[in-house]
Amino acid sequence: MRRLLVPVIALVLLLPGAVPATADPAPVGGGADQRALRGYAVDTWRSMVAMVDPGTGLPADNIGGDLAAATRSTYTSPTNIGGYLWSTVVARDLRLISTREATRRAAATLATLARLRQHTDSGMFYNWYDPRSGDVLTVWPEDGNPVTPFLSSVDNGWLAAGLLVARSALPELRAEVDAVLAPMDFGFFYNPDAKGAGLPGLIRGGFWDTAPPGCSVVGNYRDRGPDVWYTCNHYDITVTEPRIASYLGIAFGQIPPEHYFATWRTLPDTCDWSWAEQKPVGFHTSHLGVPVFEGAYRYQGIQFVPSWGGDMFEALMPDLFVPEDRWGPRSWGRNHPATVAGQIAHGMTDARYGYWGFSPASDPFGGYREWGVDAMGMDTLGYASDVERANYDAGFGECRPAGPQPSYGDGVVTPHAVFLALRYAPREAVRNLARLRADFDVYGSGGFYDAVAVRSGTVARRYLALDQGMIMGALGNELADDDVRKAFVTPQFERAIRPLLAMETFNVPARQDLPIGQDSADAPATTREGR
Repeated sequence: MRRLLVPVIALVLLLPGAVPATADPAPVGGGADQRALRGYAVDTWRSMVAMVDPGTGLPADNIGGDLAAATRSTYTSPTNIGGYLWSTVVARDLRLISTREATRRAAATLATLARLRQHTDSGMFYNWYDPRSGDVLTVWPEDGNPVTPFLSSVDNGWLAAGLLVARSALPELRAEVDAVLAPMDFGFFYNPDAKGAGLPGLIRGGFWDTAPPGCSVVGNYRDRGPDVWYTCNHYDITVTEPRIASYLGIAFGQIPPEHYFATWRTLPDTCDWSWAEQKPVGFHTSHLGVPVFEGAYRYQGIQFVPSWGGDMFEALMPDLFVPEDRWGPRSWGRNHPATVAGQIAHGMTDARYGYWGFSPASDPFGGYREWGVDAMGMDTLGYASDVERANYDAGFGECRPAGPQPSYGDGVVTPHAVFLALRYAPREAVRNLARLRADFDVYGSGGFYDAVAVRSGTVARRYLALDQGMIMGALGNELADDDVRKAFVTPQFERAIRPLLAMETFNVPARQDLPIGQDSADAPATTREGR
């Protein structure tokens, strides 16, 4: 019976406003839109430059809104370094800097990377370095607490992504890139027995090479060098950012391709899993001999495969590099527009904020928080879109009754999430960004500040290297003919990954009524205080 679900849904009529999810995305509008986006690129690049230590070529994790060197954080990560590398390529491709300057900048960063302390047997980089010296951090600079040096699978994935982009776009630096990239072995994170029963394995969140406090598992999946202390968790969700590490490990021949189908599209639909956000709808199939439950969620009339927290970063950051929509037209090509549509529907119709775009970022009231659309994530509590953490509870069929309709409070919009949506809702994204800039003090000399609470008007006036890097990546693809994707994808990568994405059909309708292509500016909104 469940196998009939997809063909039946595919017969739904294309209603006014409905979008064929496999169609090529509409381009951004006319010259004014292009000029606005280019202006954002100019200013965003200014923030990236301000974050970089001139002596090491390493970016800080974040910087204050005034871009003063004294406000640079004194810690950085492999993700931040990778983001700076691909942003440098985008700046060159948009002619914000010359090829000579791009090469000089990337060369300085690569020279420091070559001397940073690494884990010898995996070739991986530690998660936190001092950008001023390149030293591995053992004390957290903001509070003096001890840090046990950690090696993250996903953070090393983003560094490798930046290296691949630099390798292709700046061929004169290929030898320097290869010296850093070649030793990186993602198989060191891969636990072949994670699921048992003869199923393919999963990748761990990472490992420590000295005993950490708290939960860990001693092992060595490559049987190379001393044992390490692995995280107790595995990454077991499909729609989440660690898939970049999975893609790279498969493409490099370090992880078997069957691993791609070992992660959950959704958790199962039985009462044993009734703690999850909602009961999925789906069907059972198999790929490469691996059983797969093709589950999906529904929210605001939209059907999609959820991420863990319901945020844009998990769903769309890997798509900046891997042409998932084109290689997987029946999977990612349907899911990405549906994800964006759900975020728009949440901000404009359900929560009635008048703005949309929710993803982990700074907290306007201090610190950092996971923002998202709770209803679109598998986590029961989810990543809330508002400061008050309004909780959406759809129930789980007969296993758990639905909760009351949430009342949303001070919603927090994160501009990088809007830029991630450019490919799938370009006009809506441009309008949304323009309204944010017009209605709030959310824009500085380094581009959009990191987050804004739209009902109180409170702004997180700082810039994060990760979030600015995502903005630069999205703008490079939009304004420079998919330059990030083209630089990232090698023939080897395409041969390994494209067939995997092409063979799957997500339980997402080929055509559904999505709030894309409509004027979201006309949707009802709740006026913020003081406006």
